[in-house]
Amino acid sequence: MPRSTPPRPLDVAAHFPELAPLARTAVRLHPRPGFPTARDSSIGGPLLWPAHAPWPTCPEHDGPAYLGHTPDDIRLRRRILAEAWSRPRAEGADFLTPQERARYDSASEERLIPQEGPVPMIPVAQLHARDIPTLPRPPGTDLLQLLWCPFDHEGHVPRTELRWRTAAEVTDPLVTAPQPSVIGKAPFLPEPCLLHPEPVTEYPAPHELPEELADRVEDWAEGQGADYQYDLAVAPGCKVGGHAPWSYTDPFPMACSECGAAVRPLLTIDGYEYDGGTRSWRPHGDTGPATPTHLNIGRDHALQLYVCTTSYDHPHLRNIQ
Repeated sequence: MPRSTPPRPLDVAAHFPELAPLARTAVRLHPRPGFPTARDSSIGGPLLWPAHAPWPTCPEHDGPAYLGHTPDDIRLRRRILAEAWSRPRAEGADFLTPQERARYDSASEERLIPQEGPVPMIPVAQLHARDIPTLPRPPGTDLLQLLWCPFDHEGHVPRTELRWRTAAEVTDPLVTAPQPSVIGKAPFLPEPCLLHPEPVTEYPAPHELPEELADRVEDWAEGQGADYQYDLAVAPGCKVGGHAPWSYTDPFPMACSECGAAVRPLLTIDGYEYDGGTRSWRPHGDTGPATPTHLNIGRDHALQLYVCTTSYDHPHLRNIQ
């Protein structure tokens, strides 16, 4: 069913007209567990990938073995927990049965697992322009694909790869994609999710506003029982475009490493759809989990990818917030 974000509890731009020119449209992706195909927009689903095209691998991870978990063990643990949460439980009863506990503990053990050759990257997101018309993309393309390495890299974030394609040109799609034998961090393996894109309006985080304006806006919002950043400014969750969710660090200048031009937000990957102060962003009637993708970047942060404003061929930037 389509997701619909509740209206913001306050119209901040009506009270502070200087914010109106700073508004941006973000597209909340609203991933929910499902069974996406390679023709769908998804988080964690299969990619529409040409059979003749090489699959990306991580040049920094090339076996012969790594400590971690198998993809099957990670998915088994998730199924066990989902089944336990779904059933009624008497007060004081154990969350897991003895049999489930034994299976869960066995699947949780970190092991040295062989990996032949470079580690294949994991499909993280696939976005079709037909579902997200405002998707930033090179002329003539209509499909964005994101993959990453299932191991930590510098800054405690995965190494990422972006691909733009024209979907109609993939006439001989790959049937079975390569899969890593070992996952270094379980929260880097997304649960397959279908998407329910929804445009919303965002405003800059207070860190990006002039200090005097930020103080006035935050004081006003607090007096109205709201939090400017988490209720009125930046939407949580996976999204396209919008503003940066500055919170982990203060804003800092970012520019293209190839040409020095400005960059703009492309895609945010966030494990939480809503949480704590962001509960006001929970879609109407949504009873699903707050963490449908099972992703977790850093310590419950969001990973934002930026692209150069002059060329999509230039390297993208990553920022964790």
